[in-house]
Amino acid sequence: MKKYLLFTMVAVLLLTVVSLYGCQQASPGEASNNQQMGIWVTGTGEVNAAPDAAILQLGIQAQALTVDGAQSQASSAMNDVMSALTSNGVAEKDIQTQYYSIQQVTKWDNTKQESVVVGYQVANMLTVKVRNLTKTGTIIDAVVVAGGDLIRINNIQFTIDNPTDYYAQAREKAMADAKDTATQLAELSNIKLGKPIYISETDGSVSQPTVVRTLSAADSSASTPISTGELKISLTVQINYAIQ
Repeated sequence: MKKYLLFTMVAVLLLTVVSLYGCQQASPGEASNNQQMGIWVTGTGEVNAAPDAAILQLGIQAQALTVDGAQSQASSAMNDVMSALTSNGVAEKDIQTQYYSIQQVTKWDNTKQESVVVGYQVANMLTVKVRNLTKTGTIIDAVVVAGGDLIRINNIQFTIDNPTDYYAQAREKAMADAKDTATQLAELSNIKLGKPIYISETDGSVSQPTVVRTLSAADSSASTPISTGELKISLTVQINYAIQ
């Protein structure tokens, strides 16, 4: 009886080991999808393109002894700036308030040995999209006149309103770049390159000007010359090629 029980226990143990071993073995199809197999490569594609829009960050900053006084100055100047923008062809949908604040202005009082309030400052900043690049300089001049000493222009950037076609071109170049690298690696390793079994794409990026083109008064009627340059659109793909 004891021998029979011992034999049964050994048989059950062997079946358990075989079962666990079988579960750990990947099928041929699963093995081919293992991310550690094949040839992993990265490809990059770049395309240069002329921008078709400018993004201006500008606004009004006013200071007075009272909040009401600062607000009144800022409101009046901003109305003039808005009129200058729209009269120069900027659509209302392309004008967005980016930042608005009211802050105390203080200074150190040596007599009291403390900070005292000496006024209030109101800031009202906008993000403005200029779709007609040839008018960028003209628009800057117009808002400077409209805002006077209260105008603030913080930044200008150039962009492409719809970069889809450029991303498609960059994607083609990235895929070709990745395949060239994989082909060379396969030849150097004396193996045959298979089909892609995994493809991943990173978000594309648009960098600021690489080649400068200046819009001067001669070709844009703008007293402020603006250099638009060219934007570099780049995209990266990662591909895992199978090995035949």
